[in-house]
Amino acid sequence: MTASAVEIQSRTLAGYADASRLRQVQDRDWALDRVTGAPESLIDLGSGIGQLLEAALERFPTLRRAVGLERSEHRIAEAAARLLPYGERVALHRADLTAPEPLPFRADVITQTSVLHWLYPQEERIFAWAAAHLAPGGSFLLTTYHPARDEHGLGGEDEIVRDALVAVGTPYEEVPGVLARGGVLPIATRTRTVEDLTEVIGRHLRVAGHLERDAVVTVDGAEQYEHFHAATFGDYYSSLVPEDRRADFFRAVGESAWRRQRERGHVSHMPVRLWTLSPR
Repeated sequence: MTASAVEIQSRTLAGYADASRLRQVQDRDWALDRVTGAPESLIDLGSGIGQLLEAALERFPTLRRAVGLERSEHRIAEAAARLLPYGERVALHRADLTAPEPLPFRADVITQTSVLHWLYPQEERIFAWAAAHLAPGGSFLLTTYHPARDEHGLGGEDEIVRDALVAVGTPYEEVPGVLARGGVLPIATRTRTVEDLTEVIGRHLRVAGHLERDAVVTVDGAEQYEHFHAATFGDYYSSLVPEDRRADFFRAVGESAWRRQRERGHVSHMPVRLWTLSPR
């Protein structure tokens, strides 16, 4: 059976440049707006296709070293092509952020946007790593999402996924069990509360300040959100569905999002926090 275009996209995480405009790009600009002075070095944790690194290099001509750590080889390849014009100012490393290798320098700025929930429950490791890699006076700029959860720990994207699973034949009340048996932890559960994160961060770094906003996602149609989900979440959720129903699952994700858009004026909204962390 030939895989659909969106199934292939979910495996390779292609199309992120377009998909990220719905939500993640806003975090990139928000974080870079908090960079002060004339930084010479920056590390982006979970650098994806290199959008934040590119924006930072354009904003800060003083940057001599812009380093990205990313797990996906597909995204690293796309980032390498994007950042080729910046030559030796850029270095990209394939890395598991739950256990990143040390780097031989300390950075003026470390960033991590729209990523931390993927590291649950081992987030503390990246805070320890950042503490060891921040230069004196440096800043770690971090964004975290905090969707409301139901009694099963589902919220945010999990709600749309639940709609899609029901659409392809899973009884509504069985969805939490399907996720659990498939080893898929709800994204809302993966995101610790602000209070929990404050405690974990405080073991390694000082919270120098924070900002908050409401992240609102809107779409122009079902297909747009279908591709957003595939580019952002890959096959994290679709792996729960038999292979011959995965195209139907992605279609149902888009239809659920579009229905919410028509009924509410948006697909989703949730609080986002931008943390400014500094060495202790």
